[in-house]
Amino acid sequence: MKEKDIRDKDKLKLYLKLVQEDCKAFLNSKKALVKVKCPACQEDKHILEFKKSCFEYVTCLNCSTLYAKTRLSFDSLKEFYGRSASTDFWVKEFFMPVAEARREKIFRPRAEFITEYFGKDPAWQIGDIGAGFGLFLDELHKLWGQSSYIAIEPSLEQAELCGKLDLKAECSTLEELKGYDNSFNLLTAFELFEHLYDPSVFLSSVYRLLKKGGWLFLTTLNGEGFDIRILWEDSKAIYPPCHINFFNPGSIRHLLTREGFEAVKIETPGQLDWDIVEGAIVNDSIKLGKFWETFARKGKSEAKDELQDWIRRNNLSSHMRVLARKK
Repeated sequence: MKEKDIRDKDKLKLYLKLVQEDCKAFLNSKKALVKVKCPACQEDKHILEFKKSCFEYVTCLNCSTLYAKTRLSFDSLKEFYGRSASTDFWVKEFFMPVAEARREKIFRPRAEFITEYFGKDPAWQIGDIGAGFGLFLDELHKLWGQSSYIAIEPSLEQAELCGKLDLKAECSTLEELKGYDNSFNLLTAFELFEHLYDPSVFLSSVYRLLKKGGWLFLTTLNGEGFDIRILWEDSKAIYPPCHINFFNPGSIRHLLTREGFEAVKIETPGQLDWDIVEGAIVNDSIKLGKFWETFARKGKSEAKDELQDWIRRNNLSSHMRVLARKK
């Protein structure tokens, strides 16, 4: 898989530009910005890494989590996602044109991972948090026909799209979801953790909704991953006010344990790290030193594939996959 298979680079640039334009309205209010402790360990000892706009990104000296020390308040962030032009653009112009490609390249493999790990259909109740268009649940339903599926999606428009796939849809945030305490065998959350104002509150809600022994399957960004570490402040994965939490395998394990989960499997099966770095060098003229410049422009495709395989095998990808269980 290549980056171009799942996202249009020009639309991504436009989206990131719209995000910054939308953010300016919120930055005019001093009440919109707050400072927080480390989202993983709650320590407040850190070093400043860089600033993007007026948002300070720091590394926790206790657990090495990279996070936005300054961020929009919870209410401001919720309002940002609810009414910003960039959010509307992301859904209609950025995501929808590549939805079926993402189904094939991303959501179907995730469904296959679940069925391979747990075996035959256990007739579970399964919920996808931030279900979007419902593509993951639709793919999992094809493999596990006896389980029941609930799309948890706060956007009314997207919740209605889930309904068209014959999925039960709850138009609600996870924290506000009622009537499902101790009822889910499996909850999933994809590319959501990096957006959360307070991941601890999110995990407390997951814990409340899961049955004893129930599972959480999530994917998020690894702040110690290859392309993020190489590109650092130039990484397009780091953009406020949206992507504000960059856990690593150690720190996300710490957080899960503190919130009552057993971290069963933490790995980084990413496929795009080198492709992202190469694109930054070749297409965006990012200067990363003569070696990477030469490798990007003259390196053999086999060598690049070997590098990506090495990154993946050594848990150094920026794409992190986590499977945890409620104790």
